[in-house]
Amino acid sequence: MTVQQYARGVLGFSASVFIAQKYLPDGMLLNGSPCRSIDLLSKGDLLEFFLPEESSDYPALEKELLVLWESEDYLVIGKEAGMPVHPSPGHDRDSVLNAAAFHYREHGESCSFRPLYRLDKDTSGILPAGKNRLAVSGAQIEKRYYAVCEGILSGNGTIDLPITLAPGSKIQRRAGEGERAVTHWEALESYDGHTFLRLCLETGRTHQIRVHLSHIGHPLAGDDLYGGSREKLSRQALHCGFLRLCCPALSVNRSFTLEMSSDIRKAFPWLPAISQKEEKEEIRCPLV
Repeated sequence: MTVQQYARGVLGFSASVFIAQKYLPDGMLLNGSPCRSIDLLSKGDLLEFFLPEESSDYPALEKELLVLWESEDYLVIGKEAGMPVHPSPGHDRDSVLNAAAFHYREHGESCSFRPLYRLDKDTSGILPAGKNRLAVSGAQIEKRYYAVCEGILSGNGTIDLPITLAPGSKIQRRAGEGERAVTHWEALESYDGHTFLRLCLETGRTHQIRVHLSHIGHPLAGDDLYGGSREKLSRQALHCGFLRLCCPALSVNRSFTLEMSSDIRKAFPWLPAISQKEEKEEIRCPLV
């Protein structure tokens, strides 16, 4: 293999990251000397990549994050409901980005905030962020959501319906046309007119779970934007409860579980623990 073939095919460098890397001073070293992307590798060679330090000037929010795990390359947190991932109208300085800027500063780090995916403002759960370009481009993730929907569902199924913006709205979506969206669901428990679901996404469309479940007549509890009732909960009962994070280039292969948020558990005290359900791992999604 050449240096480029190994970096792209084995380590998972994206094209843009690799191109940027090879033009850095001493960005790629083979056995201690600068190398080219076309140089051939042999058994026993030492290939080194030096990642540039990245600075950020985000306004810092003095707020303690629930840190599930942290390394020199990743920060994995438990996001609370009501907090957007990035600044938005009405939340200019109280997003996860702002809290992460404070966290990095307090720990003497200078790095950009690069979430591997986004969660809606009112969705709680596990949120990973890379601290450099390689941590993001080389990451492979598998995540599972847990939700409480209205009505009784049993067994499992797949919703394969495209999603697009609803006419006249900049926020609300609807199913039936637009970009393809695929959601796999499994019913875990049912009680008092509600069902506890585990969900796995093949695609990542905005509001995908909320739109799909509403379309089949089972909106999320608390999700009044898509027909759910707020009688028991004031936000959608949706939580990212499981993450598997892999990055061959950085020797990372870890799994995380986070139990449902306190407001959801208070509204539905009959819910089983996510950790107990994850032991079975009945739904598997490919790493993406």
